[in-house]
Amino acid sequence: MEKQHDNPFQFTKAVILLPLFFVLTLWSVFWYELQFQHNLSHFGIYPREVYGLKGILFSPFLHGDIEHLANNSVALLVLLPILRYFYKEQSFVVLLLGILFSGLGTWLLGRPSYHIGASGLIYALVSFIFFKGIFTKYYRLVALSFTIVILYGGSVWYMFPNVKEGISWEGHLAGFLVGLALALVLKTPQFSKPIFYEWEKPDFNPELDPFMKNFDEKGNFNPPPKPEEVIREYFNSSMKVVYEFLGGKK
Repeated sequence: MEKQHDNPFQFTKAVILLPLFFVLTLWSVFWYELQFQHNLSHFGIYPREVYGLKGILFSPFLHGDIEHLANNSVALLVLLPILRYFYKEQSFVVLLLGILFSGLGTWLLGRPSYHIGASGLIYALVSFIFFKGIFTKYYRLVALSFTIVILYGGSVWYMFPNVKEGISWEGHLAGFLVGLALALVLKTPQFSKPIFYEWEKPDFNPELDPFMKNFDEKGNFNPPPKPEEVIREYFNSSMKVVYEFLGGKK
C-alpha cells in the first residue's frame, strides 16, 4: 500500500464541492440583487475609510454585472480545485488569508471608490500556485506553475493602472502580492524528501547491525573489547643468512 507521504495528492469530494459552493454563493448574491432590486455595492471596499473595512469580507461576493461575475466564476472553478487538490493542507488558509489580505491591500492602495468582485482573491490564487510550485521544486508542481502561466500569464498586465477602465487594478496588485507572500511563508512539508535510516528499513536486523552490537541485552552501552593486535612475522626462513660488509680501503 502506497504511503500518503509518497503520494501527497489525494482526490476528495472537497476538490469539487469547495469551488461549487463558493461560486454558487456568488451567483446567489447576484440573483438576490436582481430579484429584489437591492444594490449591495455599498458593502464593497471603500479605501482608507473605516466604514469601507467591511468590504474586506463582503466584496469578493459582490459583482457589478453578469460578465464580471461569469469571468470570475470560471477562474474560481479552475483555480479552487487546483488549490484543494495540490495543496490540500494549505487550501483553507490560502483561501481565508487571500480574501482578508487582498482586501486589506485594496483598502490601503485603492482609489476613493467602492471596489467589488473576487478578482483580488483570484490573483492571490494565481500568484500562490505559481510561486509555490517554483519554490518547492517538486516536478509536478513546477509543471503546474508553467500551466498557470499559460492560462493566466496575460492577466499580469491588469495589475497596472490605465490598462482597462472600470477594473480595480489595485485589488489585482494586492492579490498578487498576497499570493507571493503566502508562497514564501506557508510551509509544505508533504513535498519534502523523506529521510530513511537503516533502522527504518523493513529488512533491518539489529543483531547484525554494527552499532547495535555495542549494547547488551539490558540496553546498556557495553561495546565488546577490542581484539589484541597480533604482530605477524612477514619473513620467516630456516636458511642461514650471512651478511658481509665490504668496506672501501683507504
